[in-house]
Amino acid sequence: MSEEFGGNFVTIVDEEGEEFELEILDELELDGTLYRAFLPADMEDTDPDFGIILLRVEPEGDEELLASIDDEEELDRVYAQFMEILFSDEEDAGEEPEE
Repeated sequence: MSEEFGGNFVTIVDEEGEEFELEILDELELDGTLYRAFLPADMEDTDPDFGIILLRVEPEGDEELLASIDDEEELDRVYAQFMEILFSDEEDAGEEPEE
């Protein structure tokens, strides 16, 4: 994943008004739409709800809003693309440099 986002955090508010802090893992553009992958920053990784959160970036004026991905097909495509990037980076890290 991109080193550009390591350690960057955002706070979002859900539909019930609860705040959550998320760490930005990476972003990608797919079919002209920008998506970001996050991990919960304020949750233990042993929590059953812990996992990657994928959100769509929707420009609104000079701001960027984060929106949930409600379409199952769109979510599957975005998840598959992020997993491809993640595993590609892991494979690259394990390769011996060529001489």
